Amino acid sequence: MTTPARRLVRPRNRVIAGVCAGLAQRFGMSPTTVRVLFVLSCLLPGPQFVVYLALWVLIPKER
Repeated sequence: MTTPARRLVRPRNRVIAGVCAGLAQRFGMSPTTVRVLFVLSCLLPGPQFVVYLALWVLIPKER
């Protein structure tokens, strides 16, 4: 028996846009862990902030 796939949605209980909380919920992690990883990744060169904005637009809100 397989477990149902979790949908990638931005939950209602969010801090800013809900991207980190949605990713954490989808992959079974703590939202705090995902937020810390995102902040640490911003110290590295790359398009992290642009990806965050794109996910904010692309990931649907939870109903």
